[in-house]
Amino acid sequence: MGERIVLGPFNRVEGDLEVQLEVADGRVAAAYVNSPLFRGFEQILRGKDPRDALVLVPRICGICSVSQSAAAAAALREAMGLAVPANGELAGNLVLAAENLADHFTHFYLFFMPDFAREAYAGRPWFDAARARFKAVHGSAAAEAVPARAAFLQLTGILAGKWPHTLSLQPGGSARAVSAAEKIRLYALLREFRRWLERHTFGDTLETIAALDSADALAAWAAARAPASSDLRLFLEIADDLGLARIGRATDRFISHGAYPLAGTPLFARGVWQPETATVAAFDPDEIREDLSHAWMQGEARHPWRGLTEPDADKDGAYSWCKAPRLAGRVVECGALARQVVDGHPLARNLVARDGASVLARVVCRLLELARVVPAMEAWVQALQPGEPFCAQGALPDEAMGCGLVEAARGALGHWLVIRHGRIAGYQIIAPTTWNFSPRDAAGTPGALEQALVGLPADDARVPLAVQHVVRSFDPCMVCTVH
Repeated sequence: MGERIVLGPFNRVEGDLEVQLEVADGRVAAAYVNSPLFRGFEQILRGKDPRDALVLVPRICGICSVSQSAAAAAALREAMGLAVPANGELAGNLVLAAENLADHFTHFYLFFMPDFAREAYAGRPWFDAARARFKAVHGSAAAEAVPARAAFLQLTGILAGKWPHTLSLQPGGSARAVSAAEKIRLYALLREFRRWLERHTFGDTLETIAALDSADALAAWAAARAPASSDLRLFLEIADDLGLARIGRATDRFISHGAYPLAGTPLFARGVWQPETATVAAFDPDEIREDLSHAWMQGEARHPWRGLTEPDADKDGAYSWCKAPRLAGRVVECGALARQVVDGHPLARNLVARDGASVLARVVCRLLELARVVPAMEAWVQALQPGEPFCAQGALPDEAMGCGLVEAARGALGHWLVIRHGRIAGYQIIAPTTWNFSPRDAAGTPGALEQALVGLPADDARVPLAVQHVVRSFDPCMVCTVH
């Protein structure tokens, strides 16, 4: 019998998380990820007016509420058969992108990098710089990044009225039209955020970072071009010293719902990355099943259209409130790395080809999305046409079904809505962290994080930190996993 270690709660993680590790021969032999908080949102929604979902589902999470709003609006849109005007698509993309990039920014500066300022790393060649920059509360990054984030999120105030829990995202588009003066202000806010990123995060232009096409190119940039003040350069130095490219690998099978659509074409492609052939296959949501074998839930594996959320706290063999979604019976990973691999970005694909889905790859791809999406947002603002429609109207049918698939910062988010007699008869949600932090399925296959933790060294004082680096590399939102 090996040793069993229980870790939790984790700080700087949205919601409650517990991880049990079985250790044998100095390494993690098995991991069990527990989402210990039951919410009940899917039960609360039953019997409500379908439009109430626009008010209720953003309350699932305060940090990714726009994503929940966007998915609910998309599900209602499909049920109502609405087409969104061009301004509505642009405004919706801008609101969602603002939240997603703010999440990436917050994760890097406030959730992930402070771990490297811990005294356990004293003596490392980069430690003094990491402590001065990223130590919680006292580091210079917090003092500079928090005001920059607040200024950037003024975009959401202009476009959506408030953040979080905006009500501007509607089935027909955006309820908040943008004036000509506001369009100028939006562009100025984006240029301000660009300047901050280029000065502090990268020490280079966004276009230069977006053009990096391999791990070697990234390393060469860090060695020859990145200034000492670049936060990405410091992270790469830390990652190289600690071997963060060699830990955190799960299945290397990635899913993306496609992000930021305009006229039917998303900025980032939709699909499933197949590691066996290194190709992208079509994503078929009909292949999704939610396995309940190790969740404190009654029932059997079902597609979300027929899904049930019936708690069973005394269920034998269960160890999490989180369901286990599978795509065609397989574990998949979602998030910024998944989006960039599916979309075909050469840096993301090269990082995965070299070392798999590692801690390094996940963090780099979040920063890569900052470099790729900000210029896209600038173009979307310029394309807005004040005075033209932002939202279409339509009648809510008494009998309908609708599916809303969006990309939150943490990955693939889906809402499945069933309307009967004008009321919600069924509402199922699969959040990104549900995909990534699921328990085992009926076949005994561990979820993505459970696989990613296996093999970590467990014979020295840094095992909790190694585990935290892997956990945080997924940027989990545990409050979203159980509805």
